[in-house]
Amino acid sequence: MRPAYEGHELAVAVADLLAHHDDPRLPVHQPGWRQSLALGVPGIALLHVELAAAGLRPWQRAHYWLTAATSGPVTVGADSHPFHGAPALAHVLACANTYQPGSYARALDHLDTAIAADTGHRVAAAHARIDAGELPALAEFDAIRGLTGIGAYLLRRPAGGEELRAVLEYLVRLTCPLHRDGEVLPGWWTSSGPNGRADDRFPGGHGNTGMAHGIAGPLALLALAALQGIVVQGQLTAIATVCSWLDQWRSNTDAGPVWPYWVTRPQLRAGRRSTPSVQRPSWCYGTAGLARAQQLAALAIGDPARRVAAGDALARALIDPRQLDATTDPSLCHGYAGLAHIAHRVAVDAPAGTAARLDARIPHLLSLIDPAAVGPRRTATALIGAAPGPGLLEGAAGVALAALTCSTVSTPGSSWDSCLLTVRPAHPLT
Repeated sequence: MRPAYEGHELAVAVADLLAHHDDPRLPVHQPGWRQSLALGVPGIALLHVELAAAGLRPWQRAHYWLTAATSGPVTVGADSHPFHGAPALAHVLACANTYQPGSYARALDHLDTAIAADTGHRVAAAHARIDAGELPALAEFDAIRGLTGIGAYLLRRPAGGEELRAVLEYLVRLTCPLHRDGEVLPGWWTSSGPNGRADDRFPGGHGNTGMAHGIAGPLALLALAALQGIVVQGQLTAIATVCSWLDQWRSNTDAGPVWPYWVTRPQLRAGRRSTPSVQRPSWCYGTAGLARAQQLAALAIGDPARRVAAGDALARALIDPRQLDATTDPSLCHGYAGLAHIAHRVAVDAPAGTAARLDARIPHLLSLIDPAAVGPRRTATALIGAAPGPGLLEGAAGVALAALTCSTVSTPGSSWDSCLLTVRPAHPLT
């Protein structure tokens, strides 16, 4: 099945319906959405930036939404994180500044100063926690709320060198084992459940594998930094350590290798997991995010077999009807748009044969966003009206950005998805 229209047509349709921030019909006025890259205004601004860079819509719309995003006080410090507040707004402004050099330099300088200070506090607290032999919270290190996500931003900023190296040094320590209750635990083992809170279903906590909240995010950042020539002591060993752990928990099925979303304490003690169930192969959890993280790791440490295996794992997942049936929404985070987007990114770094297999699946994945073939305008309307909002991770803006990136008119070297740790940028953001 092929879509009846190009991905950029859907992106344009979404953006046209999100043309004016003050349109009372738009669901963008929830508290906190002005600063929420995940749910609200910054994600919409990012879509307009990419369309303007591609010459598909005017820069004035992008400037309008960027102004809306930065029109009030900005959350900094402990209450901010990569998808809310200063780091979220800085990411969008930095992307715009790449295409319009100097236009947002002053605002970025202010945000970078706040982010650098916050990074220092977070890293110091994380080292103190490790020194005390305590387990981390997911929000300490993950891509959505923690130091991995902040590091992803710093990696794109020329002024972020010192703080970035501090984040990388912390992530190296995160991969060192911890000794608790007479057991040896991975350094990223958390005492909570996957939602970051105490959970009776996870006695003894869990080891999270995902790109959004687990160790795949740090793995991807360590690899991306190494690929840009930024290496701290122990970094390549840390990459190999995480890869080895993922190998330990991989299950080989008739549909290819799969990894659990998480490992429980009883499974850790037994040294094995139960028979794997069918799960969606998404960016946030599952084969898609893990394949990209391991492909980047393979490129960083010079492991051609792992590079081939990572691309093959994703290609096989994308033809497995059970895994596709487990995917039930169009979103970037865990839906069809995210699968198409990661297939596109993985194909760029895959051997020719695997790249061709992945590229062949992208039209079908995009067609599942509009299964009734109602057209870009009606599909865009449905996406914007759906919960939880029109933003990047689960909303219309993220779907549109993924569709645009997979289209023939996408901007070469675009790195809007650096916050997802899926892209190797051609150049740092400025």
